[in-house]
Amino acid sequence: MSLYEYIFLAASSLFVIIDPLALVPVFLAMTPNDTPAQRDRMAKIACALAAGVLVVFALIGQQIFNFLGISLPAFQMAGSVVLLLIALDMLRAHPSETRETPEEKAAGAAKDDIAITPLGVPLLAGPGAISNVIILESKAEHLSQQIALYGCIVSVCAVSYLILRVAARGARLINPIAMKITTRLMGLLLAAIAFQFLINALKALKGTL
Repeated sequence: MSLYEYIFLAASSLFVIIDPLALVPVFLAMTPNDTPAQRDRMAKIACALAAGVLVVFALIGQQIFNFLGISLPAFQMAGSVVLLLIALDMLRAHPSETRETPEEKAAGAAKDDIAITPLGVPLLAGPGAISNVIILESKAEHLSQQIALYGCIVSVCAVSYLILRVAARGARLINPIAMKITTRLMGLLLAAIAFQFLINALKALKGTL
């Protein structure tokens, strides 16, 4: 896989999994009494935290696997299931409980500041995103691809912040129908990525037998 192909895979899969567009209504629902400036600050902190968490897992995720005795194909299969569950919920325009349960949403709405939790973790840096960066790091063949992965993490989180910032300052301008269509299209793409991860895991497992 070339560097450009790797960057495209990393950036597209991360953006689809984090899916900041789908987080907009949740973000606004959790901050009904906050000003645009307060929402902007929460989004900035949350996206910075999510970037840090994902970079850390990309750096040491493989070492954690080695310590626990977990093989990469096993994690790829588990990660593909998590991604597929999220994708199916996106296709149905249904809030995914693998990212946020009703209890977490209610707790977030009751909190004065949701930046760290639940917005930063687990909504932005959730199980699906963490699984994805660990798998992507394992696929990096050169140092340049590893650096590209960290750049993609930071870039996607920066784009997520811009989307949440625009939503915070222009909540009334967001078209809910367009948002649902976009979410379903992203869900279809994410389902394809999940199955590709599963296929890659089966190929790797076959090679070890």
